[in-house]
Amino acid sequence: MDKILYHRVHLRCGTAEAFDMFTLNEHLGSWLCPAADVEPVAGGKYELFWNPEDRDTDSTLGCRVTAVEPGVFISFEWKGPGQFSGFMNDADPLTHVTVFFRPRDDEDGPASGTDVYLLHSVWRSTARWEKAR
Repeated sequence: MDKILYHRVHLRCGTAEAFDMFTLNEHLGSWLCPAADVEPVAGGKYELFWNPEDRDTDSTLGCRVTAVEPGVFISFEWKGPGQFSGFMNDADPLTHVTVFFRPRDDEDGPASGTDVYLLHSVWRSTARWEKAR
C-alpha cells in the first residue's frame, strides 16, 4: 500500500510568488537548500544540493520534473538523504512530490494568500522505508 506524506501551509503571497519558491534556484537556496539546479519544465532538472561541494551526496541529483503548470502545480522525483540513499535513491520508481498552489480568500479580502499543498508519494511498506518516511 502506498503511503503518502501530506502537508499544507498558508503563505501570505500570491500563487506566482509561492510557485517561484519551489522553482527558482535563488529562492530554493534561501529556504530549502544551499544550492539548486531546477528547470521548471516537464523533463527538466529538479536537483537540490545540501552539500554543494559533494553534489553526489545528500542531493536530488538526477531527479526530473514530471509535470508542471506555472502558478498551479509542479511534480518532481525525489531522492532520500545520505542515510537512506542505499535503498531510496536506486528505487524504481523514485518517490514523487507534487506541490499545488491555490489562491485563498479570507478575512483580509480576495486572494489574500496562497495555500500550498504538498503530497509525497511512492513510499514502500518495509521498516526501513517507514523510517525514511
